[in-house]
Amino acid sequence: MAYSDFIAAIDLGSSHLVGMVGVRSENGSISILAHEVESSASCIRRGCVYNVEETANKVKRLILKLENKLQGSKIGKVYVGVGGQSLRSIEHTVPKILGPEGVVTEEIIASLYKECQAYQPDMLDVLDIVSPAYYLDGKFEANPVGIPCNRIEARYKLIVGRPSLRRYVRNSIAERAKIEIAGILLSPLTLADSVLTQDEKNLGCALVDFGAGVTSVAVYKNGLLVNLSVIPFGGNLITGDITSLNMVEAEAERIKRTYGSAVIEKDNTANIQVSSAEGVGLRQIPVSELNMVVEARMQEILENVYARLEDTGLMNQLGAGVVLSGGASALKNLPEVIGKRLNVEVRFASLRKMVLERNDFITNNPEFIVALSLLMQGTKNCCIYVPPVVPEPEPDVPVEEPVAPPQPEPEPRKTKPKKGLMDRLGGKFGGFVNGLFDDDQDGN
Repeated sequence: MAYSDFIAAIDLGSSHLVGMVGVRSENGSISILAHEVESSASCIRRGCVYNVEETANKVKRLILKLENKLQGSKIGKVYVGVGGQSLRSIEHTVPKILGPEGVVTEEIIASLYKECQAYQPDMLDVLDIVSPAYYLDGKFEANPVGIPCNRIEARYKLIVGRPSLRRYVRNSIAERAKIEIAGILLSPLTLADSVLTQDEKNLGCALVDFGAGVTSVAVYKNGLLVNLSVIPFGGNLITGDITSLNMVEAEAERIKRTYGSAVIEKDNTANIQVSSAEGVGLRQIPVSELNMVVEARMQEILENVYARLEDTGLMNQLGAGVVLSGGASALKNLPEVIGKRLNVEVRFASLRKMVLERNDFITNNPEFIVALSLLMQGTKNCCIYVPPVVPEPEPDVPVEEPVAPPQPEPEPRKTKPKKGLMDRLGGKFGGFVNGLFDDDQDGN
């Protein structure tokens, strides 16, 4: 039976495009109908689309593979998750004087938000407006409606990026791939909403997503987003450094995932077998030599993460600790390294309870967690239902009795004229009699 109502999403990752289709149940949880992956190394760079034509081709292939699992249903629109190195948060304040007898109303709050929407920073595109904080006569109020004050000030977090970030997504997916975009979502924020509880956001928490091309850091406190920043370093740099050990990129990625550690294990004296290139024999390298390269690059990435946390002023106020996500977070000993430096609890990201009805193997795979988060945010039906073709019944044709072909009219029968007496007598006697009659006529 073909599906008629589902949500479809695509995560534009630096290493893979992940497509996913799911349906929402009555209790709000998601059931996965299909998921597929396409390599994006040739079209996505540091979280941004840089080759729109190749991205369109990849998306079309991804959609086709998903539709092959949907029993005849078609995908008409998709939610798209974006990130990228230009993504960051800035603060914008909108004040309003209410006067000595002023009282905050819903209309005032709406007017402040509308004024914020009209703000356009130079050379940047506002992608979202989140986490408004209201100050009444200089005092923070979480719920300001109904409170008298002389002056209200709304402080918003604007998520901004280069104008090309959203434009290239539309060019590749909507214009070239001919797939309608149901919504462009910010991957770091949708991920945070999916893996962080409200209590964690209130206590103070940092979500660090170690992607292939970039590392994003989202910091929350008192239930609000404090800062979002993106570091232009990711797991691909570690893989590139490993290739300096005389091996191809695919082999470097494999041993990074299998043996890579964020810190050198001094007591580990084992060797690992690696292949320099196809057709070349195996050779051995010490694990310590591999992790000397891995540790150096990861330490550089982590120093940038620590600097972003220090800029927020909340380094010592992360009551809920640090949550790690992304493929590069799978390096051995990474949680221990971060926890020792920040003196906080560090855990790996997992979807909140009751989000998925099943598919645990997807939930525990960091490659799929962002796509799952995008599905959770989706509200529009992304299906184009194509009903099966039913042949129309043929009209009843009355059965006619067979008609005999027309027969030709019979020719009239030729009859010989009757012979008179004289003719029947014939011979000389008949001729003599006829002569008598002829003589008689001449005499008359």
